[in-house]
Amino acid sequence: MSNATSNPTALGHIRVLDLSRVLAGPWCSQNLADLGADVIKVERPGVGDDTRSWGPPYLRDAEGRDTSEAAYYLAANRGKRSITLDIASAEGQEIVRTLARQADVVLENYKVGQLKKYGLDYESLKREKPDLVYCSVTGFGQDGPYAQRAGYDFIVQGMGGFMSITGERDALPGGGPQKAGIAIADLMTGMYATIAVLAALTHRDRTGEGQYIDMALLDVQVAMLANMGSNYLASGKAPVRWGNAHPNIVPYQTFATADGHIIVAVGNDGQYAKFVEAGGRPELAGDARFVSNPLRVRNREILVPILAEMVKSKTKQEWIDRLEAAGVPCGPINDLEEVYENPQVAARGLQVDLPHPSGGTARMVRSPMKLSATPARCDQPPPLLGQHTEQVLRDLLGKSDDEIAALRSKGIV
Repeated sequence: MSNATSNPTALGHIRVLDLSRVLAGPWCSQNLADLGADVIKVERPGVGDDTRSWGPPYLRDAEGRDTSEAAYYLAANRGKRSITLDIASAEGQEIVRTLARQADVVLENYKVGQLKKYGLDYESLKREKPDLVYCSVTGFGQDGPYAQRAGYDFIVQGMGGFMSITGERDALPGGGPQKAGIAIADLMTGMYATIAVLAALTHRDRTGEGQYIDMALLDVQVAMLANMGSNYLASGKAPVRWGNAHPNIVPYQTFATADGHIIVAVGNDGQYAKFVEAGGRPELAGDARFVSNPLRVRNREILVPILAEMVKSKTKQEWIDRLEAAGVPCGPINDLEEVYENPQVAARGLQVDLPHPSGGTARMVRSPMKLSATPARCDQPPPLLGQHTEQVLRDLLGKSDDEIAALRSKGIV
């Protein structure tokens, strides 16, 4: 397979037929596109991926007017080619089968069993292409009592335990369960799916054997709890919410300054002494109630309000400057404007501006994967709906202009 860039890429020999939509599946295929894969995104004629309309905000054209491309869609679809196709029709299904025979990977996130009735499930396509890697993404997996349920990130964050350990402590103002500020179950499922696809491709390259990948949001949410899950399994005691505090270290939390918030991560008694000295309260280092971390943890309800009052006396930047000079681990809590103004973020080139077919400029986040020999691509903006339909039908399927026009007239593409 080939891609649109002349630079060497890790996956320039791979083609992905992407039947997924919204976030988990598209996040996986975007990772593969960043690594050079030719990703063909199949969308519903006239409608496209649901997230195209999940706005505002929308991409703006050269005159500053809103386009039909929602920022949400832009976040997960760079580097792909878009074709429109009615896969509920017999002709549309035959086109998918033909494209699958020319692909290395098929990615989909339909409800369990839905593609089987179209003859587009793994077993059906495997008969035509035995070395195919086929990845299904669902809320709860292909089996089990919940397999037929629709999976939504927010619900899975709750069901999978994430919200039981996220949020302020119940006893404090604003306490209670809290979801993440992003669709973390979707995104992590996309990341795990990416790893699984790459592993399956490696196996295929060694043995010639394709395989089926069953990815579930709930599985991923449970797995990604990491040490919290391990803590429960080791102790039998469910962890609780601690908000921005730490159950075993004090002070290790956020504090409000005169003009914002900072994170202070004191890891030992020496750092604690430097922290309170920087705040003009050196006597707190010698206070018998606070001289060691175990004592500070035991007396956190006394100490933390004192420290909170101390921190309010200076601005965020004053604290950062003082604590960095003193060797006390700290950091700001930036909003997104501050993130993109950050000199480290700028130096790493995380923002990239790409010309968009609408006439505007798509301001994108570059892939964080930095490979020295095969760098990640960021040269193709997210496609317009059906932007590459004619190109793909002509170049990969050998369709003539008249045949393509006939498919359009019947609403197949």
